[in-house]
Amino acid sequence: MISLTVTALVFGVVFLAELPDKTALAGLVLGTRYRASYVFAGVAAAFLLHVVLAVAAGSVLTLLPQQIVHAVTGVLFLGGAAVLLMKKDDEDEEIRKPEDQSFWKVAGAGFMLILVAEFGDLTQIMTANLAARYDDPLSVGLGAVLALWAVAGLGIVGGKALMKRVPLGLITKIAAVLMLGLGVWSLWEAIAG
Repeated sequence: MISLTVTALVFGVVFLAELPDKTALAGLVLGTRYRASYVFAGVAAAFLLHVVLAVAAGSVLTLLPQQIVHAVTGVLFLGGAAVLLMKKDDEDEEIRKPEDQSFWKVAGAGFMLILVAEFGDLTQIMTANLAARYDDPLSVGLGAVLALWAVAGLGIVGGKALMKRVPLGLITKIAAVLMLGLGVWSLWEAIAG
């Protein structure tokens, strides 16, 4: 059974953390060069694979005693908040152009770009933490994959317009504050529990 509360919370946290990430910018660049649906297919497949791996890792953490899980996830959330607050906004990613515009070439380029760029990325670690914290792999996985797909879609289709209206620094700060709150909450539960 899927918890809409957990799914919505995970969606919000992952969405805000991924929005200022370099992969959103990479999706934007790919989307300006190639057919958006082809790019999205490859990017979406790569994000799905990353979420499955992250949820599996987080599910393994649930085998530990709850106080240890809360303490570990709290520290990791605080570390993630620190990373977001210290992150520089000027990350340019060079993207290789596929030889032709076929579906498999374009989707493959998007898939490989995200697969490599996102491995061990902050949102993948956050997804593992959330899976451990809520012990609800389906809800966490659904929230994370929908958030990543939404960011990819925004990046591919409308990234330029969004970035003109909402400053990247503000989005990063909101994500950092949410992660800071989750970190403090997790540590409090570890101490109180």
